[in-house]
Order: sequence, then C-alpha cells, then structure tokens
Amino acid sequence: MIKRSLQVQIENWLFRKKVIVIYGARQVGKTTLVNSILAKHPEKSAYFNCEIQSVKNALEEQEPLTLKRYIGDKQLVVFDEAQYIRHIGRVLKILIDTYPDLQIIATGSSSFELANRTSEPLTGRSINFTLYPLSYKELEGIYSPLERRGQLDFHLRYGLYPEIANASEEDARMLLDDLSSKYLYKDILAFENLKHSNLLHKLLQLLALQIGGEVSYHELANALRIDSRTVERYIDLLEKAFVIFRLPPFSRNLRKEISKRHKVYFYDIGIRNSIVQQYQPMELRTDKGAVWENFLIVERLKLLQAKQIRPNRYFWRTHDQQEIDYLEESGGKIRGFEIKWKKPGRHKVPKTFTKAYPEGEVSFIDQSNFEDFILE
Repeated sequence: MIKRSLQVQIENWLFRKKVIVIYGARQVGKTTLVNSILAKHPEKSAYFNCEIQSVKNALEEQEPLTLKRYIGDKQLVVFDEAQYIRHIGRVLKILIDTYPDLQIIATGSSSFELANRTSEPLTGRSINFTLYPLSYKELEGIYSPLERRGQLDFHLRYGLYPEIANASEEDARMLLDDLSSKYLYKDILAFENLKHSNLLHKLLQLLALQIGGEVSYHELANALRIDSRTVERYIDLLEKAFVIFRLPPFSRNLRKEISKRHKVYFYDIGIRNSIVQQYQPMELRTDKGAVWENFLIVERLKLLQAKQIRPNRYFWRTHDQQEIDYLEESGGKIRGFEIKWKKPGRHKVPKTFTKAYPEGEVSFIDQSNFEDFILE
C-alpha cells in the first residue's frame, strides 16, 4: 500500500477538538486513507459507511444521546461519504459540542454538497483537507527513481488514480473508462437532479481539447447551444466535484495583459485522456505539450499541498500571445515557469513580463529537469 503524504498532516490534527473533513473525488483513496488511520487505534475506533441506509438513518438523528449510543464508547470515528447524511453539518456540530473529546473524521466526494452543509454549522470547529489522486512523489512507495521515470509515459496516458497506477495497460483503460462514464458525474447529476450526463460529457470533451488554452464561456455556450451562465455553473460544479480546476490570469492591469479568461486543467490526466479516448504513447501524440503541461501543473499542486505551501497560482498572457504557462505569487515574490515537452534551443523570457515585473524569476521546465519542479 502506498502511504499518502496527507496522512501525516491529518494525524497531526487528531484529538485537538476539531472535526476533520477530507474531501476528494471518488476512488482517489479516501476510504483506504481513513482505514489506515483507524488501524493505528483498533480498540477505540469505528468506521461508518454513510451510503448504507441503516447508517444514514441512525446518523440523521439530532439527539446527542441517541447519536452517542449508536457510536458507542469509541473515541475516533469515521463517517465515510458523509454528504449522504441530511443536515450533516448540524449533526457534526451537535456531536463535537456535546462530546468535545470525540474525534470525528468525515469524508465526502461531493464537496459542493458537503461543504455547503458543513461550512456554517462547523465554523471554527473543523479542519479541512483535500485528497487528490496519487502524486508522482508518492510513487516512491512502489517504484525506485529509475522505475518511476520508466513509468512516466504510462502515467501521462493513464493518470494516477490508486487502482490504476500499478495496473496493466488493458486494465487501466477499462478502469478509467468505467470511472469516467459511471462515477465522474454521479454526484453532480444527483445534486442537479439531472437524468442524463450527455451535456456534461460534451462540455468536458470541449474542455479536454482546450487544456493549456484560455476558455471562453461564450464560445463553449455556442458550441453546446446553451447559455453562458449554465456553462459557468457546470464548470463550477465540475471543479467542486474535483474533476477540473481553473487557473486565473495574472494581471496588474497592464493594457496588453489578459485579465478575464481562465485556463482549465484536469485533476487527473488519465480522466482527460479517457474523455477524448486518446491513450497512444506520448511520442505519437499531437497533444503531448498540453498533456505534459496539465500533468506538471497538477503535480506541482500536490507538492505544494504536501509541503503546506499556499501561493496564489496563475498563468500570464498578453493579447499579442506573449505568455508564461504558470506563475506562483507569495510574499511579494513572483516565480514563473515555462513548460516544454523538449528542452528548447534558446530560453527567452517575454520582454513585456521582465519589464513589468523585474522582480519576477522565470524557470524553464522540460523532461530533463521536471523532477526539480514536482519533487523539490
């Protein structure tokens, strides 16, 4: 089993009178993670799967003594997929206020639902974490550095969901296609009371073909024959369901800088490849530059989370197509990164950027030095 870097952070918050909430997409390993934590406290812990109707019914009771009787004398309890519990935020508040020494861990795959239900009742009473698919660094648990580099092409094609990371290519494709067709939209469809995923799938196909490019809600709306507000809402829901994330433009209001359109990336590049049904080896791909950029930016996100660093994250581009793929701003410092599939012959930082932000530093990332970017 691969130990998740988030586990240490979560364990540091145990028994500090806070509800621990773990968000994450379906099948990223939330259940495995919490069971690994529970295994260290076998005598005083309990696990409750909130998708089971009897568990759901019992935990929707808002009488503290009744809730405590159901939980028993356990000191550490997990409510897995807690978004299925009606008024879950209020239930958690009742438990933590009445029994402050009880440690509760609640997980949820649909953050838009669980967050809305917990944010107000649990103000000041919770600490939140997000679990992503495996990181490139976490692969140290099963691969040597040389083996990890040897598996890079596989992970650029099939992603890093835990069940897929060590699967055969045939199994990886089947698992990914099953995940993207059956589970990717499940929470959103339930939340929106929609019966069909066709619109969401078409939207994701369009986004998958535009990774690394700026997204226009208006152009997407025209292609889908819906209004721009609906497109923006669905993108917001897909982001809250941990399918995609947006990267905003960096601008200090220079006339030439783009300041409105976002870039959209996928939290797992395998999901993206499944949506467009492209699993070919990277050297044969016309989209390898965009795939590489998506992979490195999301791996950088995982690294920052593991190190508990939270810079502001952007891209930079001007209307005349000068650009820097990825920026981090923290403590008044700006770090830019240009991401290339192959090492360019000459490194050129856009003059407009260096003139506007002389304090900024720009690095070039390619296959020869990418591990410094996602493992440092």
